[in-house]
Amino acid sequence: MKYLNYIVVFILFSQVLHADEILNLGKNIFLEKGNCATCHSLSDAGSNANIGPNLDMIKPDVGRIVIAVTNGIGVMPAYEGMLTTEEIEAVALYVSEKSN
Repeated sequence: MKYLNYIVVFILFSQVLHADEILNLGKNIFLEKGNCATCHSLSDAGSNANIGPNLDMIKPDVGRIVIAVTNGIGVMPAYEGMLTTEEIEAVALYVSEKSN
Protein backbone atom coordinates (compact mmCIF):
# COMPACT_ATOMS: atom_id res chain seq x y z
CA MET A 1 0.00 0.00 0.00
CA LYS A 2 2.89 2.34 0.81
CA TYR A 3 4.28 1.96 -2.72
CA LEU A 4 0.87 2.63 -4.22
CA ASN A 5 0.74 5.93 -2.34
CA TYR A 6 4.15 6.89 -3.76
CA ILE A 7 2.97 6.04 -7.26
CA VAL A 8 -0.19 8.16 -6.86
CA VAL A 9 1.84 11.12 -5.53
CA PHE A 10 4.31 10.78 -8.42
CA ILE A 11 1.52 10.72 -11.02
CA LEU A 12 -0.20 13.76 -9.51
CA PHE A 13 3.11 15.64 -9.28
CA SER A 14 3.90 14.79 -12.92
CA GLN A 15 0.52 16.09 -14.03
CA VAL A 16 1.06 19.39 -12.19
CA LEU A 17 4.47 19.81 -13.82
CA HIS A 18 3.00 19.03 -17.23
CA ALA A 19 0.19 21.56 -16.69
CA ASP A 20 2.73 24.22 -15.71
CA GLU A 21 4.76 23.49 -18.85
CA ILE A 22 1.65 23.89 -21.00
CA LEU A 23 0.75 27.20 -19.32
CA ASN A 24 4.32 28.45 -19.76
CA LEU A 25 4.22 27.48 -23.44
CA GLY A 26 0.87 29.25 -23.79
CA LYS A 27 2.20 32.42 -22.18
CA ASN A 28 5.24 32.37 -24.44
CA ILE A 29 3.02 32.01 -27.51
CA PHE A 30 0.75 34.82 -26.28
CA LEU A 31 3.73 37.14 -25.83
CA GLU A 32 6.05 36.02 -28.63
CA LYS A 33 5.17 33.65 -31.47
CA GLY A 34 1.45 34.44 -31.62
CA ASN A 35 2.02 38.11 -30.80
CA CYS A 36 -1.41 38.19 -29.11
CA ALA A 37 -0.30 40.86 -26.62
CA THR A 38 -0.11 43.39 -29.45
CA CYS A 39 -3.90 43.45 -29.68
CA HIS A 40 -5.28 41.93 -26.47
CA SER A 41 -5.19 42.90 -22.80
CA LEU A 42 -4.42 40.12 -20.34
CA SER A 43 -3.20 41.05 -16.87
CA ASP A 44 -1.10 37.93 -16.32
CA ALA A 45 0.85 38.64 -19.51
CA GLY A 46 1.27 42.33 -18.66
CA SER A 47 -0.44 43.36 -21.89
CA ASN A 48 -2.87 46.26 -22.08
CA ALA A 49 -3.62 46.63 -25.78
CA ASN A 50 -7.09 47.61 -26.92
CA ILE A 51 -7.35 46.59 -30.55
CA GLY A 52 -8.96 43.22 -29.76
CA PRO A 53 -11.18 42.31 -26.83
CA ASN A 54 -9.87 42.62 -23.29
CA LEU A 55 -9.50 38.96 -22.37
CA ASP A 56 -9.70 39.66 -18.64
CA MET A 57 -13.17 41.11 -19.20
CA ILE A 58 -14.66 38.56 -21.61
CA LYS A 59 -13.14 35.52 -19.87
CA PRO A 60 -13.37 33.20 -22.90
CA ASP A 61 -13.44 29.43 -22.48
CA VAL A 62 -10.87 27.14 -24.10
CA GLY A 63 -13.16 26.06 -26.95
CA ARG A 64 -13.98 29.62 -27.96
CA ILE A 65 -10.29 30.54 -27.97
CA VAL A 66 -9.28 27.49 -30.02
CA ILE A 67 -11.86 28.37 -32.67
CA ALA A 68 -10.85 32.06 -32.78
CA VAL A 69 -7.11 31.36 -32.93
CA THR A 70 -7.46 28.55 -35.46
CA ASN A 71 -9.87 30.29 -37.84
CA GLY A 72 -9.43 33.96 -37.07
CA ILE A 73 -12.30 36.29 -36.26
CA GLY A 74 -12.95 39.84 -37.46
CA VAL A 75 -9.57 41.47 -38.15
CA MET A 76 -7.74 38.74 -36.22
CA PRO A 77 -5.93 36.43 -38.64
CA ALA A 78 -6.22 32.66 -38.61
CA TYR A 79 -3.21 31.03 -36.97
CA GLU A 80 -3.84 27.57 -38.40
CA GLY A 81 -0.65 26.72 -40.25
CA MET A 82 1.33 29.35 -38.31
CA LEU A 83 0.90 27.65 -34.93
CA THR A 84 0.73 23.92 -34.34
CA THR A 85 -2.37 22.35 -32.82
CA GLU A 86 -0.41 21.90 -29.57
CA GLU A 87 0.53 25.60 -29.56
CA ILE A 88 -3.05 26.70 -30.23
CA GLU A 89 -4.31 24.48 -27.40
CA ALA A 90 -1.58 25.77 -25.06
CA VAL A 91 -2.36 29.44 -25.69
CA ALA A 92 -6.08 28.71 -25.36
CA LEU A 93 -5.57 27.00 -22.02
CA TYR A 94 -3.29 29.80 -20.82
CA VAL A 95 -5.73 32.58 -21.76
CA SER A 96 -8.73 30.73 -20.36
CA GLU A 97 -6.96 29.93 -17.06
CA LYS A 98 -5.45 33.37 -16.54
CA SER A 99 -8.54 35.38 -17.52
CA ASN A 100 -10.86 33.49 -15.17
